[in-house]
Amino acid sequence: MIRHLYVHIPFCARICPYCAFYKDLLDRSQTQRFCEAVLCELDKRTGVFGVVPKTIYFGGGTPTALSTSQLEFLLGSFHQRLDLSALEEWTIEANPGSVSARKAALLCKLGVNRISLGVQSWDNTLLKILGREHNAAQAEQSFHILREAGCLNINVDLMFGLPGQTVQQWQKTLEKTISLRPDHISAYCLTYEEDTEFFLRQARGELKADPDSDADFFEVGMSILEEAGYEHYEISNYARPRFSSVHNRAYWSGEDYLGVGPSAFSTVGMRRWQNLADYRAYADRILSGQSSIATTENLTAELKRAERIALSLRTRDGISAMECRFRCGSICLTSPCLRRRSSAEAGDAIRSLLKTSAPRFAERSGYRTSN
Repeated sequence: MIRHLYVHIPFCARICPYCAFYKDLLDRSQTQRFCEAVLCELDKRTGVFGVVPKTIYFGGGTPTALSTSQLEFLLGSFHQRLDLSALEEWTIEANPGSVSARKAALLCKLGVNRISLGVQSWDNTLLKILGREHNAAQAEQSFHILREAGCLNINVDLMFGLPGQTVQQWQKTLEKTISLRPDHISAYCLTYEEDTEFFLRQARGELKADPDSDADFFEVGMSILEEAGYEHYEISNYARPRFSSVHNRAYWSGEDYLGVGPSAFSTVGMRRWQNLADYRAYADRILSGQSSIATTENLTAELKRAERIALSLRTRDGISAMECRFRCGSICLTSPCLRRRSSAEAGDAIRSLLKTSAPRFAERSGYRTSN
């Protein structure tokens, strides 16, 4: 039985220069056909697998770039097709520029009980550098719109390590976020990913990563957010009590999940596959009765064990030394998933963990090493 469902909506009003996820500019002439293709794929997958979701996650792209009527059609159709009696968490990612009172009310009405709001920064200069379509005032307005619509679980996405960003700017962004009292905060370090404008600019020498500075930002974030009462339960994630992400925790614990939509990954048992990363070709294939799968991988027990350790070491719970020895033996120190090319620090930390009686690798210094 598959309990976790991911749906990829690739549309964006603007392409951000740092984003490596599959996305495409919004084309209103294509969105309805796309929604129909998503539902067609869902029908095909549920015809093969038993799906009673505990979590649903709509990511992108920008799912709220869809019109209110299209969201009503898509989400309403999920109600018609799926048994949602066990559903605990339904998340939709939203950008501040795509949130309206009508859309927020509809999402709450149709059972979405968690919104992930892509604020990234409360500094307008940094938002321009990131290519975001909103400003700080619009982001705050969007947050209040969601609260007034009845959304009781809001995550705010933030970024640090940005070009030209100072520690003072990061502190102000954290303090502003805390003042709004979101239920969850995700704080991500900027990475220069292939196939992005920022990666090309880094290659030309226009932008430069600074790991030492990034580590300082990371420490500041931990200190301020934990002092404000947010539990640091995963390297990039902080939550008020009982508001950690159920869907993401399923990924980190190695549970099966089904992905629907272009570029979406699925992992079921010992098989993993990814859909085509082209929404037009994806829709053409699905609606003509063909497979949307682009690549498949047969997983090995060793790989799954290695992934389990790597993902566990990102979390507050970590993995116990006993479980690590029992599950994995020498794989802990030899798997490519766990090696760090630039430093022996991580390997030393894991060795130290296995030699000690401490049950978990979850101290503040452990987060920094895992990161």
